[in-house]
Amino acid sequence: MPYFDAASGAPLHPVARQALLASLDEGWADPARLYKEGRRARLLLDAAREAAAEAVGCRPDELVFTPSGTAAVHSGIAGALAGRRRTGRHLIVSAVEHSSVLHAAEVHRDGGTVTEVPVDRTGAVRPSEFAGALRPDTALACLQSANHEVGTLQPVAEAAEACRAAGVPLLVDAAQSLGWGPVEGGWSLLAASAHKWGGPSGVGLLAVRKGVRFAPQGPRDERESGRAPGFENLPAVVAAAASLRAVRAEAAQEAARLRELTDRIRARVPRLVPDVEVVGDPERRLPGVVTFSCLYVDGETVLHELDRAGFSVSSGSSCTSSTLTPSHVLRAMGVLSEGNVRVSLPPGTEEEDVERFLDVLPGVVAGVREKLGAPVSRSETVRQEPDEALVVDALGRRCPIPVIELAKVIGDVPVGGLVRVLADDEAARLDIPAWCEMRGQEYVGEQPADRGASYVVRRLS
Repeated sequence: MPYFDAASGAPLHPVARQALLASLDEGWADPARLYKEGRRARLLLDAAREAAAEAVGCRPDELVFTPSGTAAVHSGIAGALAGRRRTGRHLIVSAVEHSSVLHAAEVHRDGGTVTEVPVDRTGAVRPSEFAGALRPDTALACLQSANHEVGTLQPVAEAAEACRAAGVPLLVDAAQSLGWGPVEGGWSLLAASAHKWGGPSGVGLLAVRKGVRFAPQGPRDERESGRAPGFENLPAVVAAAASLRAVRAEAAQEAARLRELTDRIRARVPRLVPDVEVVGDPERRLPGVVTFSCLYVDGETVLHELDRAGFSVSSGSSCTSSTLTPSHVLRAMGVLSEGNVRVSLPPGTEEEDVERFLDVLPGVVAGVREKLGAPVSRSETVRQEPDEALVVDALGRRCPIPVIELAKVIGDVPVGGLVRVLADDEAARLDIPAWCEMRGQEYVGEQPADRGASYVVRRLS
């Protein structure tokens, strides 16, 4: 069964498995002790730290291992903000950061201020806007190296230069990209997670450059420079470092191969499936990630149907969320969220599996569209107002029904005429403007309504 969700968690690399099993026998003792078992464990820990630091591009004494990538992010943000408290309480993040960064930013709002830098339609921040957010009281800026939902690479080097000129440290969440290569630019702090590159879960790393003011938060501990309390999971740490070195050795060849496969998906999906928007930067992106959204489908149903066909994929669609709210990444980009599919290929993906996915996908989407094509009769949802605007009542109906009903009636108004869609599904706020852009219609705007909101569309063609 092809596994196409490596951005969530890559399969365990064979080198990681070997290192994990070997270190279970050799690395069980306390590396802080002086007896021979402890010295043997210390040698393993030091070797793992040196290997990881080489891959990151920092000194071994600048890097600590944490219980997860999220723990590394939280520790890095909290420590950097505390270390620069005298400078100010202003934090900068991009609008498409991983939830671990955004959750830390929400905590910081209690007593501090946060600026979210917007992104363009490809999901990238503009360096000038990132630099423009810097202030005299900025304590820390955060920018991911690559986006976890659409694969877009961020201009980290340019952002780091702007931060350096302003005297502000930059924390980079490198979870998605570190297995492919070091993060370029003068970053100050870096966080990553081993399960993203084929290491075991439960291991993260945090690098803090010398000279960065950093005050670890919480009770102090003797281990990991006081930045990650608790006994190190030494077998997992050793496996994480060994697998990082292994995937780096294979990265150049695998990147070229996976990029060709994702280019194939990007090019053929719009030809095979009508009304599809491929999102993310077509060039500046991770080699194995491609994301697209399909009009008029329920994203959760598409994922289930693909799973039944033997393909494990992920989604940023609001329809796969228990909160029924759009993905914050897709919302920030202003692209279609309904029917969203993220394909993230792990190293070793076979060409035949990609071809079979492309064979299966059109039938899956067509089947879901057929099921959702006539959810209610037109007479129940459409009425004419005195001002000649056609009103579509989609209140109480979830993604993708409001857009389906809009598409069904847009041809019933004359060119220049208006359609008013009444909807209380949060996804409609994103999907109706995105549909207008895709179909060449004018999105007039959102207006208040007794329930939900009224989304006004003008027919242009």
